[in-house]
Amino acid sequence: MNMVNQEVSDWRWHIKHSIKTIDELNSHLPPSKNREQWLLSNFSESPLPFSVTPHFASLMSGEPDCPIFSQVISSKQEHILDDTLMQDPLGEEPRQVVPHLVHRYPDRVLFLATDRCASYCRFCQRKRWVGQGPTPRRDQQEEAFIYIEKNPQIKEVVFSGGDPLLLSNQRLNELLSRTLSIKHIELVRFHTRMLSFAPMRIDEELTKILSSYSPVYLVTHFNHPQEINQLTMNAISKLHQSGVALLNQAVLLKGINDDETILRDLFMLMARLKIRPYYLHQCDVITGSSHFRVPIKRSLELMSNLRGRISGHCLPTLVIDIPGGHGKVPLVKSPIVKEDDRFIYLEGFLGGVSAYPKE
Repeated sequence: MNMVNQEVSDWRWHIKHSIKTIDELNSHLPPSKNREQWLLSNFSESPLPFSVTPHFASLMSGEPDCPIFSQVISSKQEHILDDTLMQDPLGEEPRQVVPHLVHRYPDRVLFLATDRCASYCRFCQRKRWVGQGPTPRRDQQEEAFIYIEKNPQIKEVVFSGGDPLLLSNQRLNELLSRTLSIKHIELVRFHTRMLSFAPMRIDEELTKILSSYSPVYLVTHFNHPQEINQLTMNAISKLHQSGVALLNQAVLLKGINDDETILRDLFMLMARLKIRPYYLHQCDVITGSSHFRVPIKRSLELMSNLRGRISGHCLPTLVIDIPGGHGKVPLVKSPIVKEDDRFIYLEGFLGGVSAYPKE
């Protein structure tokens, strides 16, 4: 697709023209009998909507094993029954203190600004709600701000959803102004996939708004290096110029990025673009996601193989959100191989073992 004309370079065009049917998808992709056969055999509707922006589709190779295709195309595998899977694996609903505000950690709250996304990831941790409603109302959001004002232990507000950058610039400005009018709020964070789905969302008006507030953190969500093209890099550069701090979180996904070379390339690309690799998430046990899940032992092996082979500041923390809402914990392979009365024996990244005094 030619992305150069003025209309197509507007992010709203990509939302308005989102791909919602197989026929539309095929019209955006190169001809492929493999893909067409896969879609006939595997595509399946689910409560989570099927919607893909033309921009994200333009990054697909057109084959069914494409890591871009696999993230957003509905599959009959989403209907696999598994008693380990949960509708609300993060335990957000019991911790929703007012509508669309989750208070799970003492010093921060999760503010669900909208239920809408530009495209819908098939492994979404909130697939019980996103794209389906109810959409947060302004009066409910003000109720959330009143709760925050009454709880001075809250120091950070994390805007997520859905995708908060689907809101208008005016609304984002209102949310930022209202949040930072609360004296005890020290940090504001936005979680978004718009840099993957429609990077032209980072327009001049938005960067001007963001530059008016500090500190603002923006957490991108790139799972594969193929998600990043020149349009994406232009958007990242604009955010840097506006003074926004950038972090990236990725999800470890079977058949998409569970490969040492792919992860290394992703993490190094993030570092080169001055985006801190923040978290690599073990896939949540969300209903309809078992086909994406990488075994924990394999996840640990991948990270262990990368440690020492790329710089520490390029490595994210591998984390798992403990089912039931008990919070994130790091997953780290222990370097301790044995111990005796005097020493603990530690294994280095090349396999060498050495003693360290216990006391």
